[in-house]
Amino acid sequence: MVSARPRHTRARSLSLAAIGLVPALLVGGLLTAPRILSEDVTLSAGSEVTLIGHGHGHGRGMGQWGAYGYAQKGWSATQILRHYYGGTTAGKVDRPEITVALTGKNSVNVHADAGMRVGGQMVAPGQAVSLSGGTATITSGCGGGVVRSVPAQWVEPVNMGPSRPPGEFLKFCGSNQAYRGALGYDGGRVSNRVHIDDYVKGVIPKESVPGWADSGGAEALKAQAVAARTYALAAIAGGKKIDDTQNSQVYGGVAGEDPRTNRAADATPGQILLQGGKPAFTEFSASTGGYTAGGRFPAVRDDGDTVSPNHNWTATIGAGQVGSAFGVGALRALEVVEANGLGAEDGRAIKVRAVGSGGTVEVSGEEARTRLGLKSAFFSVKGQAIRPKIVKPPTGPDMPGGGGLDLSNLLSLTDQLLPGASQLLSTGTEAINGRYDDLGGVTGPLGQAIGVPNLTPDGNGVVQLFQRGMLLFSEQTGAHALVGRGMADYLAGGGQPVKGFPDDDRLR
Repeated sequence: MVSARPRHTRARSLSLAAIGLVPALLVGGLLTAPRILSEDVTLSAGSEVTLIGHGHGHGRGMGQWGAYGYAQKGWSATQILRHYYGGTTAGKVDRPEITVALTGKNSVNVHADAGMRVGGQMVAPGQAVSLSGGTATITSGCGGGVVRSVPAQWVEPVNMGPSRPPGEFLKFCGSNQAYRGALGYDGGRVSNRVHIDDYVKGVIPKESVPGWADSGGAEALKAQAVAARTYALAAIAGGKKIDDTQNSQVYGGVAGEDPRTNRAADATPGQILLQGGKPAFTEFSASTGGYTAGGRFPAVRDDGDTVSPNHNWTATIGAGQVGSAFGVGALRALEVVEANGLGAEDGRAIKVRAVGSGGTVEVSGEEARTRLGLKSAFFSVKGQAIRPKIVKPPTGPDMPGGGGLDLSNLLSLTDQLLPGASQLLSTGTEAINGRYDDLGGVTGPLGQAIGVPNLTPDGNGVVQLFQRGMLLFSEQTGAHALVGRGMADYLAGGGQPVKGFPDDDRLR
């Protein structure tokens, strides 16, 4: 589930900030002996607890405000996606159409300016079709006389392909609300069968901010298109039925579209992210507060999030409200007992303990977020005397693209130093990034990236260094990886100046 869409963040009160939550993924080995709270921490019934917080949403996967901030810094959509979704590889959709339940509709009665198809028959412009009990009734316009009836469960446009002109959109009689693709019944629910690329056109404006395209954020919207497309396919692969609400992704059909986000969808046709050969579960949330939460993807620093209106926040809550929320009676103490240690203060809360006259309750940080109506689980208790135990999740690299190369700012300089270097770097960047993805990214045999890319002295190739290996590229050999003994032998033999660029991978 996605959480805390930036488009709606400004209008939400604190009490509404915790909708649509799933308990956080717990890190193994968290069961430890209870710590004793400071005996001098006492709260009266009229006391207040102040929480210092960061971000908005669950923080897993891509931070939307962070993506916007990175786009303003010049990151491409590819770099943004690699950064937040470490260990994924680029892929293409293998099922172009999906079915989306329309929760606000209870009947199908539609028309289209260019005509339609139903039950294998053409429906002329000006005619309408209503569906009921497996029968399609064709009428002379909405509410007009019956022309004929045919067996059918779906009404289709004249062409089911993506990006069709407005005349082919199916429109509901009465409201004229338009949808791309077909309309009909699936499992007894009014549904829209639509090309996945057209589906994301109705999602991105609801889940993100189209206006970002006007202020340097177009690449963030492209990243959102890929994430939204992938998220839907991953949910379907997991057996979930897609609808048009926050239970899946908010989808508004044509009425919800915006030309700026449509361009983002069209610029990324069929593009998805794969993990283990399947669509990755690309969750996203509005604001990470400066560090993602980890989980399916390595936790990463999110410097782009500084542009978020919820990058930093505080919440002051009455002791009585806290005690009631945790069911401990009169509150005596509240503390974060375990945190992930990533980002400001002690990072995201993993375990929170409340002590009151009625007993002691421990819950996850996400559960505490829900009970207290907080914007995120990335919070600390102001004045807490004892620091929480730090339990860090796996982390990824901080550099652009999740360890890929970002040489855009160096191209003009390198061309001055070495004519033709920018073309070499551009070609090498693409080849090395692709090979890095093929080898599993940050979770693959190369591990976490360190250092920076270096143009070799003779200008014939590009080298990228990693903790446990290296990637090398030349136009003659392509991109290849050296790991472990393979790298040691290569370096012992003199490395690139002596042995040249490798023409195959050596991963042992």
